[in-house]
Amino acid sequence: MSTEQKPEIGCLKVSSKSSPASVAGAIAGMIKDGVVVEIQAVGAGAVNQAVKAIAISRGFLSPIGIEIVCVPSFADIVIDGEYRTAIRFAVEPRSIRGGARTPDAARD
Repeated sequence: MSTEQKPEIGCLKVSSKSSPASVAGAIAGMIKDGVVVEIQAVGAGAVNQAVKAIAISRGFLSPIGIEIVCVPSFADIVIDGEYRTAIRFAVEPRSIRGGARTPDAARD
C-alpha cells in the first residue's frame, strides 16, 4: 500500500513591477522545500516578469541538480468586481536525464 502524499502548492502573484530576481529566489526556495509553485500573472508586463523569474530560478536550481518544468494555463479571476483572465504557471521539479531524481519527482 502506498502512502503517497499530495504535494503542497504555494501561490505567488506577480505584477509588472515585481522583481524577477526576488520572485526567482522565492520559486527556488519553495522548490527546494518540495513545494509545487503556482505563479499567477495578469497582463503582458506581469507575464513577462513571471517568465523571466522562472528562467532565473532555473539558473539557481540547475547547479544543485534540480531541473524544473513549467506548465502554463488560463484562469478566470475577479479583481475589484471585474472578471479578468490570468495566466498561471505551475512550476515543479522533474527528473534529470541520466537517472538522477529530484525530491518529490514523479515516479515511473
